[in-house]
Amino acid sequence: MAKKDSLLKKEKMEIHRVAHYAFFAGLLIAIVAGFFRNVVAPEVLVTTLVILGFLVGLFNLTAKETTPFLVASIALMLAGIVNLGLIPGVGIYLRSILSNIVVFVVPGAIILGMKAIWKLASD
Repeated sequence: MAKKDSLLKKEKMEIHRVAHYAFFAGLLIAIVAGFFRNVVAPEVLVTTLVILGFLVGLFNLTAKETTPFLVASIALMLAGIVNLGLIPGVGIYLRSILSNIVVFVVPGAIILGMKAIWKLASD
């Protein structure tokens, strides 16, 4: 019985680690693609960021991390409304990076929002 618990714990840790790497990969891709916004195909970029965001939302966050993640997601989505393109020189890149980060974070926010609603409804 102890061996089975150990295997489950190890498998859960491996899934958590994959989602952890997915978070850093998504963030890195969002930033780098923001600098090379005319080079990267938008369809491939958006699809990649959405898939990585779903992985993060499904496997990475614990119950105590849910509320801070959702608050940060709301802050990023609201910041995405601002027209950073008006800042001379770097504004276009900042707007592109922030848009990519929002595309990456929103699927995770949707998953966690659904989990939070489910938990509230089941209690």
